[in-house]
Amino acid sequence: MPLHVPPAPAPALRSVLTALGSPTAVREARTPSLRAAQGPATPELPLPVHVLDRITGKGSPGTRLAGWRFLIRCGDQAVAAAETMLTPDGWAFSHFFEGPYVASTERALRQAESLPQAYQPRLLSVPSLYMLTLWLHGDCAADGADGHPAATDLLVPLAPAPPGIAAHHPHRVADLLPVLTLRSVPPPLMGSPA
Repeated sequence: MPLHVPPAPAPALRSVLTALGSPTAVREARTPSLRAAQGPATPELPLPVHVLDRITGKGSPGTRLAGWRFLIRCGDQAVAAAETMLTPDGWAFSHFFEGPYVASTERALRQAESLPQAYQPRLLSVPSLYMLTLWLHGDCAADGADGHPAATDLLVPLAPAPPGIAAHHPHRVADLLPVLTLRSVPPPLMGSPA
């Protein structure tokens, strides 16, 4: 099924286009692949980035929108990504980056397109586990900037995933959330030796 990519806020896209058009922003970015790219670089596949801050008492995840991420494509491959953030003046370019999550995101999106159900793709970051997932939201008409993962939504951990969690394997939120909850709770303090 096709993915229903939510539209990014126009100011977020404009800020990325402006940064891509700025030789200084591209030259100073820590992205050798973007600096070395031949041909025009275009921002594609805007994905809202939500952060999982906590699990509420009812077991539902507390998330917040942290920004929008665009894959930067040059030719037939993504060479980097651009992130935007919300400031008091609106959406603004934050930074370019490259690394394993760029290719991993592209791979997870291709995998998601082969699923029998249509989804709205988003990213869900779990900072306490240094983990990023492709969040496949079942409500394709929803505002990508709002909402929380539903029990039937899918989470696809991106590589590199934390030990014991398989990258690129889709999990229902209801199945993966308890694992994430257990792993993100610090172990109880042990008493001091006698």
